[in-house]
Amino acid sequence: MVKLGLVASEFSWDVVGPMVEFAKRHAEFLGAELVREVLVPGVWEIPVAVKKLLSEGKVDAVVTLGAVIEGETEHDEVIMQHTTRKLMDLALEYGKPVALGISGPGMTRLQALDRVNEYARRAVESAVKTARKLGIG
Repeated sequence: MVKLGLVASEFSWDVVGPMVEFAKRHAEFLGAELVREVLVPGVWEIPVAVKKLLSEGKVDAVVTLGAVIEGETEHDEVIMQHTTRKLMDLALEYGKPVALGISGPGMTRLQALDRVNEYARRAVESAVKTARKLGIG
């Protein structure tokens, strides 16, 4: 059984909260066990929590969930570029899947709300399927 960690952003909780609940149900549906859940203030803090989970060695894969909503500046693009790069670096460093379930950039709140289940489902499936294909868990 694949042991999952889940790291989610509290920022934009109206979007992320439903993502977390759907992700939990979908992990159970896929026969994975959610062994650790960490909430962090924003998407920017997700990589440090992912690193902590991976370094503890108790998870086979990590699902990340968040929403980066478009604003009046390019802040959303900068946050996503750096966060996704660090998540990929961590996956490679630890040899374990780190699935991206963070919506944005360039997405309005309404667009993000419309995609809650889609992003959560894809992230959980990516983590579980990749771990299984790699023989992890």
